[in-house]
Amino acid sequence: MKADVIKLDSKAAGSIDLDDAIFGLEPRADILHRVVRYQLAKRQAGTHKVKTRSEVSYSTKKIYRQKGTGGARHGARSAPIFRGGGVYKGPKVRSHAHDLTKKFRKLGLKHALSAKVTAGELVIVDDATAKSAKTAELAKVVKNLGWKKALIIDGAEVNENFLLASRNIEGLDILPSQGANVYDILKSNTLVLTKAGAEALEARLK
Repeated sequence: MKADVIKLDSKAAGSIDLDDAIFGLEPRADILHRVVRYQLAKRQAGTHKVKTRSEVSYSTKKIYRQKGTGGARHGARSAPIFRGGGVYKGPKVRSHAHDLTKKFRKLGLKHALSAKVTAGELVIVDDATAKSAKTAELAKVVKNLGWKKALIIDGAEVNENFLLASRNIEGLDILPSQGANVYDILKSNTLVLTKAGAEALEARLK
């Protein structure tokens, strides 16, 4: 498919051929859902922890005699039914990550890119470079282009001045092509690919 290319000053800069096998798919919500769940589960810290009966700071002495009290039999204050006792089957430190094949993750990225094309939220720019690392200058450019919540994906490397200038602009993220992922793409209102970024993604996903 053909896509128009613009410069950061909004002027036309020709067109580019995008691979239909990557940008022209019918987006499937089930595939995108599984990949997003995989990403979010992987980033969970999993540091939740409670003390079990063997870990609470209590004496293990039998609290009263076995028979003759008229009450239930108990061995120690650390039992889960007592206040301050251990927690029964509580959360432990663990990883929430689960497996998803590389082939399926690639497919998810293709569907995410296709979803942006279908929604009309894909913009191709000639390049993403800045002469100086001035945030005010780049903020003016972004405002003129009407990007409110944009993700810019560049080639193998991101222009250093552009990266420095973009750091303090709310709603603007920039990634190299290797950092492109389904969650960040879907979270953005506008996906901006440089020509180098589009070529790098096609090479990665073929």
